[in-house]
Amino acid sequence: MPDSHPSAVTEPIPADSVGLITPEVAHFDTPLALACGKVLPAYDLVYETYGTLNAQRNNAVLICHALSGHHHAAGYHSLEDPKPGWWDAHIGPGKSIDTNRFFVVSLNNLGGCHGSTGPVSHNPETGRQWGPDFPMVTVSDWVNSQVRLADYLGIERFAAAVGGSLGGMQVMQWTTAYPERVANAVVIAATPRLSAQNIAFNEVARQAIRSDPEFHDGWYAEHDTVPRRGLKLARMVGHITYLSEDAMGTKFGRDLRTNDLNFGYEVEFQVESYLRYQGDTFSNSFDANTYLLMTKALDYFDPAAIHGGDLARALAPAQCPFLVVSFTTDWRFPPPRSRELVDAMVSAGKPVSYVNIDSPHGHDAFLLPEARYQAIFSGYMSRVARDLGIREAR
Repeated sequence: MPDSHPSAVTEPIPADSVGLITPEVAHFDTPLALACGKVLPAYDLVYETYGTLNAQRNNAVLICHALSGHHHAAGYHSLEDPKPGWWDAHIGPGKSIDTNRFFVVSLNNLGGCHGSTGPVSHNPETGRQWGPDFPMVTVSDWVNSQVRLADYLGIERFAAAVGGSLGGMQVMQWTTAYPERVANAVVIAATPRLSAQNIAFNEVARQAIRSDPEFHDGWYAEHDTVPRRGLKLARMVGHITYLSEDAMGTKFGRDLRTNDLNFGYEVEFQVESYLRYQGDTFSNSFDANTYLLMTKALDYFDPAAIHGGDLARALAPAQCPFLVVSFTTDWRFPPPRSRELVDAMVSAGKPVSYVNIDSPHGHDAFLLPEARYQAIFSGYMSRVARDLGIREAR
C-alpha cells in the first residue's frame, strides 16, 4: 500500500539501488468504460513502489512505461536477478528520481502481459483466456485506470508524471485529461502522434505476428503453442528502429562471426546474430496479443485530432510545467517531433524546458545513463522537490 518500501539492501546489490522489490496487485471491481466502446467489468493492475510516501502525500512520482515495458522499473526481485528493473539507471537513492525524496509508482498497463489484466488473463464471463477477445485499449484508457490506482494509493496529485516513448504519450494525456492531478510532466523521446512511417513499422510487426501459422487468429494458447517466429520478426524490426545507424555501426560494423563467408542464409554477420538473439529472447517473454494491442495504442494516440489538428488547443487544459527531452540520433521519434510538441506548448502559454541531447544511441538513449541526460533530468527533478517543499527522508 502507500507506505510500502523495498527490503533492506544487501550485497551484491549496489548501494544506490532501491534494493529487493516485491510487486503488488491492486484489484478494481468498478467497471471501466473503454474508448473502443466496450466495458471491462473488473481488472487488476500490478505495480511496484520505491521510497516512502510522505505525510503530505505530495512526493509521489508516476512512471509510465513504453511499448514492451512493465511495472519492474527499478531494483531487483531477488538476489539471483541477472539485471535490475528497466529504468534502474534513473530511479534510486541519489539518482535522477531520488527515492530519498520521492515515492515512485510504476505499473504494468492494462492489456499487459506481466500480471495486469490483459489477453493472457481469463475472461470471467467465459472462463477462457481473453486472448484476441481482450478489448482494444488506448492511452486514454491507461490513464483512466492509472487515476484509479492513484486513488487506491491515496495520491491526489503527483509531484511528477514521467515517461519515455509510449510512456511520454501517457504523460501528455495525464496533463490534459487530469490537469489538476499533475504538478510536473517529463516527456522523453516521445511524439504527439505517430508519423506514417512509424505506423508502417508497427503494421509490419503486426503482420509478422498475425501471419505466423502458430498464431491461430490469436487463440494460440488454446493450441498450446506460441507464434514465436512472428514475435521474433516483430522484435527484430522494432529493435532496428530503436538503434541509430552510428550505434549499430560502432557496435557491429560489418564484423563476421567467423573469418570466412558461408555463402548461405545462416548467421554470418554479428549484427544478424544480435538481432536474432533479441528476437528469440523477446518471443519467450512477451505475449503476441499484447504486442498487437500496444502497437495499436501507439498508432491511435493523437490528442490534436479532436481539435482539428491544433495541438496547442489540445494542450490548453494542462496546468503544469513540462520538461521535454529528445535525442539527436533518435530516428523513431526524432527531435523535430519533440520541437513540434514544444512549439505547441509555447503557443498554448505553457511553461516548458526543452533539451535535445547529443547521443549516439538512437531511441534507446532514453533508457541509458548518459552524463548530460542525467544532469538535466536530476536538475529538473531537484527543482520539482524544491518547489513542492519535498525534503529528503531521514
